[in-house]
Order: sequence, then structure tokens, then C-alpha cells
Amino acid sequence: MSSSDRIELFIDPGTWEPMDEDMVSMDPIEFHSEEEPYIDRISFYQRKTGLTEAVQTGVGQLNSIPIAIGVMDFQFMGGSMGSVVGEKITRLIEYATNRSLPVIIVCASGGARMQEGSLSLMQMAKISSASYDYQSKKKLFYVSILTSPTTGGVTASFGMLGDIIIVEPNAYIAFAGKRVIEQTLKKTVPDGSQAAEYLFLKGLFDPIVPRNPLKGVLNELFQLHRFLPLNQD
Repeated sequence: MSSSDRIELFIDPGTWEPMDEDMVSMDPIEFHSEEEPYIDRISFYQRKTGLTEAVQTGVGQLNSIPIAIGVMDFQFMGGSMGSVVGEKITRLIEYATNRSLPVIIVCASGGARMQEGSLSLMQMAKISSASYDYQSKKKLFYVSILTSPTTGGVTASFGMLGDIIIVEPNAYIAFAGKRVIEQTLKKTVPDGSQAAEYLFLKGLFDPIVPRNPLKGVLNELFQLHRFLPLNQD
């Protein structure tokens, strides 16, 4: 599913308000590639997807409950996390902290974006710091939804920091991919060992939830944590 399809799945019609749509990637380390300049690649995916970056963030209502939500889009450079992705998610969490909103982040990513080098890796710490203020200091409620694939620096940071971690059936979840592990460590990774169902049995997630009932599950979780619809006292 595209990020726009997922927003339509979760958010009540007419309540979606996007944030930071004008933020676009530059070329902070002047990444050199013989194939094409980094900026040209960004422009290509902007035209292809109609998005400015690999995540959409904003606020809306889920069954009349006000929420803040970030949805990554794997169709935009493999959902890779560069400086703009990290900044948009950080701003979303800070906005939710100031307004006491629950947060959903839908993860779909190959990890940190190599074209921005260590600046991409810094986003892991930045988002995690904002999440600490949100969860530990303000005692608010963050739901992480892991879709296929969720790997690399996203898995190693905010993907696994949710108060509740939901995963889709058959999702591929890993830090390093099967091919990278086998080529680096010279060890065989058993088939299925990075699938959601196997990792669920190891205690890595909370529920495995298919897409159709997901909105209802989120509604119950929010009401359980005292986030109520606007039309109720």
C-alpha cells in the first residue's frame, strides 16, 4: 500500500491535515554517483510518487479520536531515512507531545539513506530522543506499526520503540537483510527467520494484525488508554 492509501485507511474523511509538506532533501555531503546525481534521483521519485519525501506526517481523526500519524512510503527510494524523513518524524512527535496526542508511525523502510552518510544515522538518535520525551516524560501513547519490509536504522530506532508494536502478517522485519548477513558473516540465515510470525514467537512484537481490522484495533487501544472521540465527554 502507498502511504496515501494507508492514511485513507486510518483517517476519517475530511480530517487529514498534512504537516511539513514543503520539506525536501538537499545534498548535504555532495554524494557522488556515476549513475546519477542524488538530487536527480530525489526528483525522479518525487515525480513517480507525487510525494516530496519518503514519509507523510500530519494530524487527523481515527473514529473521531484526534491523533498524530507518520506513514513511510517504500515506493520513495525504498522508504530510506534521510535528514528530511528524520526531521519530519521528530517534528510530528514534538507536535504530539505539546498537544498530548497519541502517535502512530507506520514503518516501511530499507533503513538509513546512504546518500546522506552519517547524517542519516543521526536521525535515529534524534527521533529516539523526541520519543523519550513523549513516552517517558509526558507518559503519552505511541503505537508502532511494522509493515513489509522494515529493516536497518528504522528497526534499530523508532520502529521498535512503540508502547505497542503491531506487525502485519508475513512482514519481513530485520536489522540487516539475509543477503548482507550471509555475505558479511559467512553464515546461512534460515528461511523464514526474519518473518513476522517467527519473530512474534520470540517476543519481538505485540499483536499480528491484518489490515482489515487494524483501524478497529487501534480504536480500542486508544480508548483503553483514555484517548476518547471528540463527540464524547
